[in-house]
Amino acid sequence: MTSVLSTPKAWPRILLERADAADPTDLDAAVAAGAFNALRAAIRELGPTGVIATIAASGLRGRGGGGYPTGEKWRTAATTEARRRYVVANGYGADPAVRTDRELLARDPYRVLEGLAIAAHAIGASEAIVAVRSEDVDLIATLEAAIGAAEDAGLLGFDLFDSGFDLTVTVRGVQGAYLLGEETILLKALEGKRGQPEQRPPHPAERGLDGMPTVVQNVQTLGAIPWILRHGAEAFAAIGAKDSPGTILVQVRGLGKQGIAEVPLGIRLRDIVALGGKSAAGHELKAVLVGGPSGGLLPPSKLHTPYTFDALRAAGAHVGSGSVIVADERTCIVDLARVLTRYCADESCGKTIPCRIGTRRLSEIGDRIAAGTTAPTDLTLMTDLSHDIVASALCDHERLATLPFASGMRYFGDELEAHIARSACPAGVCHPRAVAVGATH
Repeated sequence: MTSVLSTPKAWPRILLERADAADPTDLDAAVAAGAFNALRAAIRELGPTGVIATIAASGLRGRGGGGYPTGEKWRTAATTEARRRYVVANGYGADPAVRTDRELLARDPYRVLEGLAIAAHAIGASEAIVAVRSEDVDLIATLEAAIGAAEDAGLLGFDLFDSGFDLTVTVRGVQGAYLLGEETILLKALEGKRGQPEQRPPHPAERGLDGMPTVVQNVQTLGAIPWILRHGAEAFAAIGAKDSPGTILVQVRGLGKQGIAEVPLGIRLRDIVALGGKSAAGHELKAVLVGGPSGGLLPPSKLHTPYTFDALRAAGAHVGSGSVIVADERTCIVDLARVLTRYCADESCGKTIPCRIGTRRLSEIGDRIAAGTTAPTDLTLMTDLSHDIVASALCDHERLATLPFASGMRYFGDELEAHIARSACPAGVCHPRAVAVGATH
């Protein structure tokens, strides 16, 4: 398992409050610690309307990166006319370097299953799916064992708490790529179809799996639900930022150490970076990559930025996969941005031309900058191309794939200029060739 970083005592534990259990599938221990009390209250006391109202009042936003209001999504699914509905827990963990979702499922499966059951009851769904990577056989075994134990105890399955509410929960292993983090693509994978995004609207909450209303939630979103119902919407809303309440899991790769931490939304980026410690070799922080492969590169001057959905977008980054990676002075921004852009180009599903071809052209321009063979119009072309890709984007992958170079040009323009004008790489990573101006052949 990935290590959990220690955090200040003042920071609340919501998602990881039971993460230290010796056996995560021990149902008796989980129930003794409060598991499924919220589900009981949701069914016997609050009812679907009360649950949705509570979640909406809490201000909970989806932890999958988009930050969409959870209560609004549930209300849409519950009020859309349909003969059946679904709830899908997205535990795929699209970023191959981040294990936050996987760790939550592995350390406390009952928390996510309880949140999943509450969501299903709230929207009137009788079928729920936990989607994970098909190759993660140990996690699948853990989840299936937890589901089996909960069904045997009458906490999942038929006639829950003598209410007449039935819920079938299955674990589905899916195969695919980085794009499976996008909800419409995940639903395509669950249907056995080619993984490509759909035009929205309609959103999955209106027409999703098998054409039926489907609530797709990141496992961290579902993991917060039981806490909210047990402690109240006001208690949750008081944690973190006003527009982004609650906590979220981040995976920090600092200069000294790395691991997963639960942090309140709204804290400064510098506080998250500090969890990664300092380099023993004395290297200095140069940039922070926030959001994963399609994230933004922020300079030290932006460490005061609050870690919220809206503040990070304004700064040129995003929450994304929850990845926060610290780069020191040995990192070349041009080289890092071109590698990230190449990855995003390789992961494109190819449905739209701006994404299929545009991201590839961005990657090629980055290669030219690193090699010192830049054309006079390349920076203008990169800016225009990035604008066109974002303006025509069908999904967030396409929209965000431009961020590494966009943020690089915004904050580290002098480093790009050094490669282009002086054929020099300040970090000593690239070896741009010097091209004699006006040379004849």
